[in-house]
Amino acid sequence: MVLMEKSHGSSFSSFKSYLQALADTPTRFARRAGSVSTSFEETSRVRARSGPDMKRSLRWYDLVGFGIGGMVGAGVFVTTGRASRLYAGPSVVLSYAIAGLCALLSAFCYTEFAVDMPVAGGAFSYIRVTFGEFLAFITGANLIIDYVLSNAAVARSFTTYFGTAIGVSAQNQWRITIPVLPKGFNEIDIVAVAVVLVLTVIICYSTRESSLLNMVLTVLHILFIVFVIVIGFCKGDWKNLTEPSDPTHHPGGFFPFGASGVFNGAAMVYLSYIGYDAVSTMAEEVKNPVKDIPVGVSGSVILVAILYCLMAASMAMILPYDVIDPEAPFSGAFRDGSDGWRWVSNVIGVGASFGILTSLLVSMMGQARYMCVIGRSSVVPAWFAKVHPRTSTPVNASAFLGIFTAAIALFTDLNILLNLVSIGTLFVFYMVANAVIYRRYVSVGTTNPWPTLSFLFCFSLTSIMFTLVWQFAPPGKPKAFVLGACTAIAIGVLQLFHYMVPKARKPEFWGVPLMPWIPSISIFLNIFLLGSLDRPSYVRFGFFSALAVLVYVLYSVHASSDAEEDGALIQKNGEIMKESNESEDHSLKV
Repeated sequence: MVLMEKSHGSSFSSFKSYLQALADTPTRFARRAGSVSTSFEETSRVRARSGPDMKRSLRWYDLVGFGIGGMVGAGVFVTTGRASRLYAGPSVVLSYAIAGLCALLSAFCYTEFAVDMPVAGGAFSYIRVTFGEFLAFITGANLIIDYVLSNAAVARSFTTYFGTAIGVSAQNQWRITIPVLPKGFNEIDIVAVAVVLVLTVIICYSTRESSLLNMVLTVLHILFIVFVIVIGFCKGDWKNLTEPSDPTHHPGGFFPFGASGVFNGAAMVYLSYIGYDAVSTMAEEVKNPVKDIPVGVSGSVILVAILYCLMAASMAMILPYDVIDPEAPFSGAFRDGSDGWRWVSNVIGVGASFGILTSLLVSMMGQARYMCVIGRSSVVPAWFAKVHPRTSTPVNASAFLGIFTAAIALFTDLNILLNLVSIGTLFVFYMVANAVIYRRYVSVGTTNPWPTLSFLFCFSLTSIMFTLVWQFAPPGKPKAFVLGACTAIAIGVLQLFHYMVPKARKPEFWGVPLMPWIPSISIFLNIFLLGSLDRPSYVRFGFFSALAVLVYVLYSVHASSDAEEDGALIQKNGEIMKESNESEDHSLKV
């Protein structure tokens, strides 16, 4: 561990000091866990702990490029097939539209925070200024783990797709099998490691150059996607939108599995939209956050939703839904067709390779900036917070996480990694939606937080009940009645809160419209999507959350207490400046 220099004596200066700190853990936890920062603190004194400022070189089109590059990876080539074959059929087009709406609502919540507080911490900073240090640390820890594991999975998938593009079997020629290692961890992938390390060097070198590379790769990727869409519509048949290949054993129509199939498909394809949250971590490097961030975040989600819907419609026209290969729907459709179209599967491999590189680049930039700001808060060693004076990038965090990602990508099987991701990200989206409501209706030290907390609790509980009934209750009138009752209760609670609890603050520059309806809908949708995930996802989430709690109790709470004693951090439980003072110097952050 990196020891912090202390004027009062560090909790980690000796074994005896550490034992004394552990004995004082309950007191320190009670003092620090709920300690919140302010937007003004995050954009001034806390940011100064990184040393040199990150260079403000990004505009709205850079953010749109990062958003598209982060979302449109290789995953869409797989999730489209699975959602169509198993859940929605041809109506997977509507599944993508619904999932896109969910993503846009969450993006609005991110945007309000990012405009008001343009720092690199993303969701970690948003939770820290709202619900305190402990929940922010749990959120940040899960985010970092999800980023690292998903990036390792994406890097290994690059080996497969690039091999397909050039006609090489990655399994046989590019991966080295070591029999003595357990299955799932015995295939060494040197190509994946090389890709991760090269991208790590690029993002350490310059944010601006990283944006240019992302822009070039994203444009190429979109051109390949548009090409596949056009070929699909030209080769496709409209009757495949309503007729399965085997009407005897599979239902027909545009909605073969009904409305529930559309929503279950939306839950599956929603994961294809994950990636826009990384754009919020670039806020500290945006020239004009007030104008550029709303356009960059929301614009990228809208453009990606349009692309996804067109891709889904193209695939639905190429083949009847009941013969789609759920693992490779697009390349499989062309590969199994006539000889004159088989070359398109190679083109898809090339396009997917570009998409993998862009999503990997954006995600690795996002994970480094999360770690940088977590380091500023002193809950992890401050070494991670340092910004290099020449490159104006968080080199330490980028290099550490890049090497960590490469190490996991070296030997861990793709399917094992994919079972460990997604739930943490949906949990973070849920927390940010709660935070934006809390921040609008509660001002620390001046308003009573319990009406807002009671509303958030009741609304979440009703959403959980709705989700459980939807997932596990058998079809019939009782299920429809309970779902209707839950919906009525949720709307009633929301209306009651809206009319009885006044807003405590109004965003100075940009805010979520139709408050509190939009973030409340986002809360419901994220809970609903969490209900569609499998058991291993919850086991993973529980394990890493417990590990994060252990790290916080054994290290983070003591490190932040030390920093508080030295004056590097503030302790705000209604004892210091009111949030109204945050606006005294907005010129510093905007």
